[in-house]
Amino acid sequence: MSTFKELLQASFKSNDTEEWLDVHFNRPIGLVFALLWNKLGIHPNVITVLSIFLGIGAGWMFYYTDLAHNLMGVALLVLADFCDSTDGQMARLTGKKTLVGRVLDGASGDVWFIAIYAALCLRMQGQYIPGTEIKWGIGIWCLAAIAGILSHSPQSMIADYYRQIHLFFLKGKEGSELDNYAQQRAIYESTPASKVFAKLFYKSYSGYCKNQETRTPKFQQFFAQWKEAAATRDKADLEPIRQDFLKGSRPLMAYANILTFNTRAIVLYITCLLNCPWVYMLFEITLLNLLYIYMHKRHETICEQQSAALAKL
Repeated sequence: MSTFKELLQASFKSNDTEEWLDVHFNRPIGLVFALLWNKLGIHPNVITVLSIFLGIGAGWMFYYTDLAHNLMGVALLVLADFCDSTDGQMARLTGKKTLVGRVLDGASGDVWFIAIYAALCLRMQGQYIPGTEIKWGIGIWCLAAIAGILSHSPQSMIADYYRQIHLFFLKGKEGSELDNYAQQRAIYESTPASKVFAKLFYKSYSGYCKNQETRTPKFQQFFAQWKEAAATRDKADLEPIRQDFLKGSRPLMAYANILTFNTRAIVLYITCLLNCPWVYMLFEITLLNLLYIYMHKRHETICEQQSAALAKL
């Protein structure tokens, strides 16, 4: 029978892609709940749906400016994150991994933050811009759109993509969730029109995959070369390139983790408790975008270098 430590290690995606806070806090607590809910026969997707309601509740609490409501907002979002951690751990430990579960898991975070951004805008639109006698008004909605749609969304999308790429080269296809547009589009087109939900689901997910691929041209070139070489050459010939890619990609996983949840959540908590959530939006637009630009440029450079190495084989 496996020990708790062994189960915890097995529930990780990989040591390369796990954050310190997740390893020492979120994952151990998530595993306790995962073991409990698995014993009760609760499916991971049910836990994901629960996290959606908790995240929306957090947004509702962040609408208010008093300390009590904001502390409740922090607590609800922490609980939502525990659920988000738990469903993934359960899926990996029990083998109950499905594409629907993965996409639902990703969508849950989007729903949390849509609720949170809307609540923060409603909270601040009647407040004065610091240092002025002008109220935020529609301006805070514009700031939120830049922070959420033009910054947060692509940051999270590419960070997730880079982690799945890293897992692919680290553990193979079975250890990653690296999907592609052509495959998902083919599933969409082969799905009967009578299955409306499935049709919408695959159309949305194929579009998500296409967006990831459009933003990473150098990786697409390298990956196409890699797949062609893997089909015709000995595995030993490709091993040095695989190791070189992982060596370059591994440091970028720290940046990818920053662009997902924990760092932005901590900044959100602090700024809401201090009643200056507009600072959180500026943090998204400035510092996190600079980090995103660096990570993206560095990853594309690594892929270009590995493409050149493959061409010399």
